[in-house]
Amino acid sequence: MAMAIRAIAFLIIGLMLGGCMQETLEPASEAGWTARDKQLMANLPYAQVDIPVQFRRQIVEYDRKEAPGTVVVDEDHKFLYYVLPSGKAIRYGITVGEEAQAWSGIAKIGRMQEWPPWIPTPGEQARLGPFPAYVTGGPQNPMGARALYLYSNGKDTLYRIHGTNQPEYIGQAISSGCIRMTNENVMDLYNKVHVGTIVVVLKPKTDLGGQQVASEPVSPLN
Repeated sequence: MAMAIRAIAFLIIGLMLGGCMQETLEPASEAGWTARDKQLMANLPYAQVDIPVQFRRQIVEYDRKEAPGTVVVDEDHKFLYYVLPSGKAIRYGITVGEEAQAWSGIAKIGRMQEWPPWIPTPGEQARLGPFPAYVTGGPQNPMGARALYLYSNGKDTLYRIHGTNQPEYIGQAISSGCIRMTNENVMDLYNKVHVGTIVVVLKPKTDLGGQQVASEPVSPLN
């Protein structure tokens, strides 16, 4: 029995030294929440869910070449990365939708908003409506607690990273929407980025090692 325990201990140490282990973080801190955040998050109109382990916020090894502070969106695997120094990144699970897959490239955060309103697009109205033309920000709003609006060449790409009132879909692709994060995680990311932060949205079928499987490369930022 002692030998078995010792063998397991050596295996764990070996994995740690080899950089193979991931560090799952505690739930995002409320330290950066405003009074409004605390009030709205205390009265959520949806049930909290148990996010699968692989889609929880965690620190992982990261071998692409983006600079620390960059945000990288991997739609294929349903992950968003916030790049850290020394080959690490914070990885968040996300939900992707049709609108998310309609754009890829390199952008900058051009605008940031807390508890943003939702203005349904004509496509959303046609497919899933009817919806009100304008939905006030709040926990019942599908935009969730925060929104990051991505711009390229000074123009709005119509691609957003935002919260959600449907956390049960984290790690999945659903019919509508851009990149969704849990409200707790999007607030955590919001406090790390700023207007001007670079966001790399990988073209579908691109692996994390930078090998481009699709026929077209990620477009450069002008």
